[in-house]
Amino acid sequence: MVTGVRPGRAGLLAVACLGQFMVLLDSTIVGAALPDMQQRLHTRLSGLQWIVDAYVLLVAMLLLSGGVFADRFGRRKVFLAGVAVFTAASVLCAVAPSIGWLVAGRVLQGVGAAALSPASLALLAAAYPVPQERVRAIGLWAGFSGIGLAAGPPAGGILVDAFGWPAIFLVNAPIGAVLLLVGLRVLGESRNPNAPAIDVPGTVLSVLGVGALTYGLIEGGSRGWTSPVILGGFAAAVAILAVFVVVEGRGATPMLPLRLFRQRLFTVSNTAMVVVGFALMGSSFFFSQFFVYVQGSSILRAGLQTLPASLAMVVVSPYAGRFAARYGFRIVVTAGLALAGLGLLALGLVHADTGYGNVWWRLAVVGIGFALTMSPLTGAAIQAVSAQEGGLASGVSSTSRQIGAVLGVAVLGAVVRTREAGGASFEAGLNSAFLTAGAVTLAGAAFTGLWLARPSPANAPAPSTTTTRSRP
Repeated sequence: MVTGVRPGRAGLLAVACLGQFMVLLDSTIVGAALPDMQQRLHTRLSGLQWIVDAYVLLVAMLLLSGGVFADRFGRRKVFLAGVAVFTAASVLCAVAPSIGWLVAGRVLQGVGAAALSPASLALLAAAYPVPQERVRAIGLWAGFSGIGLAAGPPAGGILVDAFGWPAIFLVNAPIGAVLLLVGLRVLGESRNPNAPAIDVPGTVLSVLGVGALTYGLIEGGSRGWTSPVILGGFAAAVAILAVFVVVEGRGATPMLPLRLFRQRLFTVSNTAMVVVGFALMGSSFFFSQFFVYVQGSSILRAGLQTLPASLAMVVVSPYAGRFAARYGFRIVVTAGLALAGLGLLALGLVHADTGYGNVWWRLAVVGIGFALTMSPLTGAAIQAVSAQEGGLASGVSSTSRQIGAVLGVAVLGAVVRTREAGGASFEAGLNSAFLTAGAVTLAGAAFTGLWLARPSPANAPAPSTTTTRSRP
């Protein structure tokens, strides 16, 4: 039962969209500030990796639980709590005196985002029960997500150039304050009385397991890959994730029902989504650093120079579902991954003296390629399961992308550090990172194309129609 929502649906829509805008803005604005953070905080590349991965890791591991938490205890309550935590954490990040405090603030930001984002979408779904109205509302919500994604690099460059890196976090304070003040007035409470229980063991094990793996990947370059603490981290990750699989397989209400992966389309789409997160987030982590440290751009200019990738994604994403419906999921996703992979390989060939006129189109190709994949992949995951599990499938798809992002930043950073440890320049390390991301993406394209080319069981959904409902 939804109470107090209909009279203020326009206000609710505005609050939900602004909340998602703030989360997506934060996910891209940080990249523009990384060079300034490295200089002012006197940190190494591993420190920058933790600044990004501490946030992404918590979002990845708590996203599914955040949606269940909102349904069970109240979407309004969880949304406002998420906004409050995210805003307070942003202020903590801005005043952080050291890298340790900044990483702690980013962890809290991840907790807030993991509550805020799914709750905002759940509020919209409850407030707009009519399917056509709901599609339009979610379309606006997704549109604001795209605007936040595209606004991050230039906004970050401008703010850092004028005020330094703390400004990229302080910008969240007024947005969060507005969301809290308006949200308390216009949001009505709603919940699902039949929502499943929170999978506490699964959530804790997933955070610890992926966290241990991330620690090993990020710190291995500086501590040594054969260091006892690094080998211990990898061993702990394997053991904890093995226990996670057992717990999820036996639990009554697991956060990640393993039975869903019996559907080939569901497995393929989520595997491809991990590749997307890995290559997209892992490579974009280095975009601003390439322009600042290799080509000598200012932080402001670097923020603007990275814009073609995010703009291409914003422009192309709304059409990806239509293309998949017309030409088939397998063709569009395989082509998108191949295009993104080729773009990343092309980025691996740029150098300090490469003119921007010969760089921007490579970024755009990467953005176009990934834009063609994300919406169809989410649609495929949803179509592969029953209608009652569509929300869960969408959450798993988002979680898969975030897990890929965690691993992408960690692994590609390890590639750069390993090359530097061998005597190569930072430029050569970046080239290797982009080439690695491109190779992984092309492998993902081959995997998707080959596995979906196999005959499907008689009861499996047709891949060519998977995205007809995925985008408004």
